[in-house]
Amino acid sequence: MDLEKGCDGMINHIADTVELNNGVRMPGLGLGVYKVEEGDEVERALHSALKIGYRSIDTAALYANEVGVGRAIRASGVARREIFITTKVWNSDQGYEATRDAFARSRERLGVDYVDLYLIHWPVPGKYLETWRALEDLYRDGAVRAIGVSNFQIHHLQDIAGASRVIPAVNQVEYHPFLSQAPLRDYCRAHGIYLEAWSPLMRGGDILQNPVIREIAQAHGKTPAQVVLRWDLEHKVITIPKSVTVERIRENADLFDFALSAEEIGRIDGLNRDQRIGPDPDNFDF
Repeated sequence: MDLEKGCDGMINHIADTVELNNGVRMPGLGLGVYKVEEGDEVERALHSALKIGYRSIDTAALYANEVGVGRAIRASGVARREIFITTKVWNSDQGYEATRDAFARSRERLGVDYVDLYLIHWPVPGKYLETWRALEDLYRDGAVRAIGVSNFQIHHLQDIAGASRVIPAVNQVEYHPFLSQAPLRDYCRAHGIYLEAWSPLMRGGDILQNPVIREIAQAHGKTPAQVVLRWDLEHKVITIPKSVTVERIRENADLFDFALSAEEIGRIDGLNRDQRIGPDPDNFDF
């Protein structure tokens, strides 16, 4: 694997992509649809996002909205090859055969011939290596263009590296200024794995009220959310903010007419407090 592939591109436009470690290109900004209701809500959100210019959609079997995602993509008029679809295998479906069956169901619900990125949703102890083997075979068979993981810590990634033929292309984790996970970010970068941020805005948490974030936002004439998302991109972290409103979807994509200075990035980096809003990947029971 060429470690200079991936982890080295700056996103300067909503249509810009990064190169993953297998040569596949993935948009650096996408729309997440966690807790977006199946049917009209998810279809309206995707209609707005695709019209604005988003080309990456992140869903999962757990979200129970893959049917609506597929329907919205087909109705959009945007060519399938221009849209990057991510979905994930849920914990109860992990294991080799169960994962392959779960993938087949996800692909059917999405109504697509292939998935661009397939992720292991959580590192279920005793199962994630067999699950990864299934992902490797799906990748080898051409059913997915890239494979990766979600919520994996360094030791989980080391397990995969020691037992597998394919290095994950992406590790999607909780990532925001209060949980910057610098050691994990550095490990992924050193090994050609793109870090991707879920819940980059802390699901409406107090990050948006933080005085440092608000001061930097005022200096740039931007919103606190835009500053946080720009911080992700400045660190070369793929980001997938979630929204169902046209105004917020548009705001979250308006990131490319300003840049943060090194001093501003350092101030935001200094906000880290290792504060999770989601479960600990080393201590979960679902």
